[in-house]
Amino acid sequence: MKFSEHITNLVKRIPNSPGVYQYFDKSGVIIYVGKAKNLKKRVSSYFTKTHQDSGKTRILVSKIVDIKFIVVDTEMDALLLENSLIKKYQPRYNILLKDDKTYPSITIKNERFPRIHSTRQIINNGSEYYGPYASLKSMRTVLDLLHKLYPIRNCNFNLSDENIRKGKFKACLEYHIGNCKAPCVGKQTLEEYNQDIDHARRIIKGNMSDLLKEMKGLMKQYSDEMEFEKAQDIKDKIEDLKKFKAKTTIVNYSINNVDVFSVVSDEKSGFVNYLKVNEGSIVHSLSIEVKKKLDESDEELLRHAILNAREKFGSQSKEIYVPFKMEMELEGIKFHVPQRGDKKKILDLSERNARYYMRDKHKQQELVDPEAHQNRIMKTLQKDLKLKDLPRHVECFDNSNIQGTNPSSA
Repeated sequence: MKFSEHITNLVKRIPNSPGVYQYFDKSGVIIYVGKAKNLKKRVSSYFTKTHQDSGKTRILVSKIVDIKFIVVDTEMDALLLENSLIKKYQPRYNILLKDDKTYPSITIKNERFPRIHSTRQIINNGSEYYGPYASLKSMRTVLDLLHKLYPIRNCNFNLSDENIRKGKFKACLEYHIGNCKAPCVGKQTLEEYNQDIDHARRIIKGNMSDLLKEMKGLMKQYSDEMEFEKAQDIKDKIEDLKKFKAKTTIVNYSINNVDVFSVVSDEKSGFVNYLKVNEGSIVHSLSIEVKKKLDESDEELLRHAILNAREKFGSQSKEIYVPFKMEMELEGIKFHVPQRGDKKKILDLSERNARYYMRDKHKQQELVDPEAHQNRIMKTLQKDLKLKDLPRHVECFDNSNIQGTNPSSA
């Protein structure tokens, strides 16, 4: 099967990174979404094999006129993003998700003496949700660690202050075998319990550095006070935490209905990536090139792209993540520059995709006009080294020796 020059060049330029690819037909409709540990190898396989054993795949390949991709950090992230995009766009050649099954998450219930458990239902009742987890094994590893480190209750009693004072409950088997401290009968205070929940929350998020420092301080305090059993218990928990590696996620459920923008630039253009995040998932990604007219700054380029993208896609998001503080005001819109955590991760992901898009454009130029590509590199070198003229001839000289003897030059 012969493919267009556009498709052939696209396949050559796709990066060797984990991510999600989208195939478009001549009408600009997404007809297939797939994930890959290595985007280049996976996408290339569609156009280098004959697909004799699969008539459906041959038909799919024959209808592809454009390819777009989103780069992510891990194969698990790609799996989660693929699931999200398939549900949103329902491409014709993807397996239909007939049920509304979603990947599981960990929830911290909005209640007195909160429980921590897995769930597939996201309910807007004030509870906290972390995930989703593409691997049940990794999620259970997190939950097992939390229940090993902290005696969190698993009963569904209403532990109101009144019910506990009236003695409505009895300490169950979980208390007697050490899995719970029986807050139901007043053997653990709400303050102590919530401290354990706070530690568990930080483990789920992967923010363990500060927690480990606190625990080491507490261990030393118990040791100084001659409470060696408590000190040993803290030491065991520290060892378990060090062995555990927290999972990473694309997006946290708390990031909802948000626009994310990033920009990188060269001497001629700015390259902007836009991610739309809704209900804890990336539902749209777009990369655009903005040509410079008068040596505009990155902020000017980003301002233009934000207005253009929001108008084009009819975005109603009230919050926008950007890489730097902007002198831009939109009525009812809050601009935020994330510094850490999941919000910073999603902004970094957007910037990575902007950089890949810029490199892709440079590769296109190299294929079409090699001389122009060389001039661009030389102009970048001239600017970085603050040279008066465009460098056309570079001389390199190296002098080496062996411990001060046998000098040799090249």
